[in-house]
Amino acid sequence: MHAPRVLSMGNMLVEIMRPQLDAPLDQPGVFEGPFPSGDAVIYIGQVARLGLPAAYIGAVGADDFGDCLLRRLDADGVDCSQVRVLPQHSTGVAFNARFSDGGRRFLFHWRHAAAGQLAPDFVDPAALADLRWLHLSGCNLAICEPARAACLRAMQCLPADAQLSFDPNIRPEVLSVEEIRDLCQPVIERADLILPSAGEAAMLTGAADDESGCRLWAGQGKLVALKQGEAGCTLFLGDEFIQVPAFPANEVDATGAGDSFAAALTVALLEGMAPEQAGRFANAVGALAVTRIGPMEGSPTRAEVEAFMQAQEVTV
Repeated sequence: MHAPRVLSMGNMLVEIMRPQLDAPLDQPGVFEGPFPSGDAVIYIGQVARLGLPAAYIGAVGADDFGDCLLRRLDADGVDCSQVRVLPQHSTGVAFNARFSDGGRRFLFHWRHAAAGQLAPDFVDPAALADLRWLHLSGCNLAICEPARAACLRAMQCLPADAQLSFDPNIRPEVLSVEEIRDLCQPVIERADLILPSAGEAAMLTGAADDESGCRLWAGQGKLVALKQGEAGCTLFLGDEFIQVPAFPANEVDATGAGDSFAAALTVALLEGMAPEQAGRFANAVGALAVTRIGPMEGSPTRAEVEAFMQAQEVTV
């Protein structure tokens, strides 16, 4: 019996970061990078590092930044046979500044880059025939209409028993909240697992607060994992909710930690862990993911996660 196969798709970009806090992007200063990035890229790389067969659909340019991305995914064990190299487009780039209040500021170059060329013809239904899990994000629905259509085509091609996870990952820099709400709704309706960050559940459901929004989704039969950073996560399923505390972490850079968390929760659920156990496992991965600068540089292997949890006297 083959291990479950996980697929993600969407923006492929490198991230170029301010290494110091409180250095705005409109001022001269030092940058570090390029770091492989893209929310769905971080997710799928983490799935592979945790030991499940993983594949990706997307595009890079025929340039050094594209090579940076492909090398990293290959090293992590991701099947990139559905990633296209487009010589006529450059690889996407995000510039990232971090601030001492926990905020971040991004400038993206992706709509006219290779990442923005994703279209329905990238999706081969035959390649999805043995899929067990598809992960989509609101960020990738918002790049452009052809990219959204590609994501919806992949969703429609899912085997009946395959599961879908959705991370809203709302980016006000890309589209307005109202536009993103409209874009996300068809995916939310199909999703088995929803992974909102602070403010997103309330925003997308129109509820008074995140807890009410998460309960609304949970009442529709979905598992909802509210990502809460240093506070861990809260899982909602049916009428129940479980608060899962975070592990102590030596935070250097939280960029991408939520995507690593989502990947770990996917792996745990596919392996049959109960929700609370899966939440602990995902929190451990998230804690390790923040320990190095760069969105994927802290992504742990399975052995590293298990050693960390054992050191914390937690049984997986």
